Amino acid sequence: QVQLVESGGGLVQAGGSLRLSCSASGGTFSGRAMGWFRQAPGKERELVAAISWSGGRTYYADSVKGRFTFSRDNAKNTVYLQMNSLKPEDTAVYYCAATRAVLSGNYYLGKGDYNYWGQGTQVTVSS
Repeated sequence: QVQLVESGGGLVQAGGSLRLSCSASGGTFSGRAMGWFRQAPGKERELVAAISWSGGRTYYADSVKGRFTFSRDNAKNTVYLQMNSLKPEDTAVYYCAATRAVLSGNYYLGKGDYNYWGQGTQVTVSS
């Protein structure tokens, strides 16, 4: 069973930056694709970014492309989401998620592709 713990959220002014981290324990990490999702009040949980198990392939939602960077350090069992040029509309609870162990080099885009979820970390961007 994989446990995921996010950290790094907080309150930041528009235009500022935050780096979220997600540490994994309790299972194989390097063979799993990972994703960052977010959920704003009253809205559906949406995919922000996804990364393949090797880190060689990444995907970004159009709303964050060019501002957010998803990376992973398999030696540390940790993934990171660097968020720059933050906007008030980025305000949400951010969740990291892991797939089951996979052999493909793909990233995954659907919530149903992910078997393990963290508890979330709040990001608030003030205008």
